[in-house]
Amino acid sequence: MRIPPWLFVFGMVVFVGVTGIAAVLSFAVARQIAIDTASILDTSAIDFSAPLPTTTPVIVPTQVVVAGSTPLPATPIPAGPTVTPDPLANLPTWTDTRRINILLMGIDQRSGVQDPDPYRTDTLILVSVDPVAKSAGVLSIPRDLWVNVPGSVPATINSAYSVGEVNAYPGGGPALAAETVRQLLGIRVDKYVLINFDVFLSVVRAVAPGGTEICVRDSIYDPTYPDAGLGTIEVRFEPGCQMLDAERLLQYARTRATQGSDFDRAARQQEVLRALREQVVSAGGIANFIGQAPTLWSEVSSSVRTNLSFEEILQLGALMGEIPRERIQFGQIDNLYVTFAKTNSGKDVLIPNVNAIRVLLQQVFNPTAELTISDLRARAEAEGSTIVIFNNTTTNGLAISTRDWLSAKGVTIENVGSIEAPTGADTVIQMYSGNLWTARYLAALMGLPPERIRPGSDGLTSDDIAIIVGPDITNVLNSQ
Repeated sequence: MRIPPWLFVFGMVVFVGVTGIAAVLSFAVARQIAIDTASILDTSAIDFSAPLPTTTPVIVPTQVVVAGSTPLPATPIPAGPTVTPDPLANLPTWTDTRRINILLMGIDQRSGVQDPDPYRTDTLILVSVDPVAKSAGVLSIPRDLWVNVPGSVPATINSAYSVGEVNAYPGGGPALAAETVRQLLGIRVDKYVLINFDVFLSVVRAVAPGGTEICVRDSIYDPTYPDAGLGTIEVRFEPGCQMLDAERLLQYARTRATQGSDFDRAARQQEVLRALREQVVSAGGIANFIGQAPTLWSEVSSSVRTNLSFEEILQLGALMGEIPRERIQFGQIDNLYVTFAKTNSGKDVLIPNVNAIRVLLQQVFNPTAELTISDLRARAEAEGSTIVIFNNTTTNGLAISTRDWLSAKGVTIENVGSIEAPTGADTVIQMYSGNLWTARYLAALMGLPPERIRPGSDGLTSDDIAIIVGPDITNVLNSQ
């Protein structure tokens, strides 16, 4: 089957990584998109394996007339059933049963700026796909993470790419960045994708020419946002839902001018990623993209660097199309998994908390959601954790009520207390000794999602597990 080159770009849309990452893996979701919108968008006239005809031939039946007879009016031939083919059918199949891990890298580069020095990776995202379990995990890695760069001095993780380029590391900057991530996380990196901001802008303009809706929570003001050249501009975002074009969407995802800096940015990146996905799933998003795909490919092909072959891209596309959306887990190494520090030169860096990060990796890449309550309870009992409860609201008695509720289910609570300055945040489970199975068992009992399980680094207790109850706990207490 002949596959047009622009089909490659189609694969970058759904896993478009904000701040310059357009992940090749997302090609896969295009199959699900075609299924979701088959009743809305008629693709029956599109042949994805050959150029479209300029006209549609009309077949007129030949009428036989016998001499001396009166010709009968022509009988129209009824139209046959309309067949809507799957435009991504007959793709090659991914046959390797091993998990594949792909490092997505975005560099702070635009075509209008020529910088003789190698760029640093502004964004790092590790994507892990399990072909057997039909699941995937997406992990954002902060660029200021202080790590050991192989063959070099300790440095921030975003410098590994440039070090590899300058020192002619085998495989170049991408290979050294991948090896650095492997040594940090203990996870091999099989493939990489490297792109710049131009790819993001081009793809978003094709998919959402009318803009993408984002609901901004807090005011954002960045007086020194980098412009398309070597200068800066002022960038502002006011709270509220609003349509953002490609350039504004990039600014929203890229700025660090908030209290949480890189951590807030990673959260916004995932917010933008989900919004773009919804845009692509719409019939209009697909229609806009298909019409511009050939031109779009010519624009971005020079900005994509990867060691994935075209055949592998198509195979991964078919594989990802088989993964349900609910089996794609997202996570980020944020303030819960690092310690803030300064180098001898005064540079702000993040020291990774290796034990906490291991728990995060388990949650994102191997959530084991199929374990039963009985399985989780058995594993939790083997850990023998001590558990305490703290009330994070102004409502008296919530910690005691939660203790009684859990005690009725056979969970032993050591003590209860109250947060000195309650914030009213939703209920979370904090681990102070890495006892993941106890935390998972409690989350399952209380109906809390995996992201409510966090490492405890605030010194609140010396016990193994702390349940910090918020106002939402009343729904749990009233459920049974």
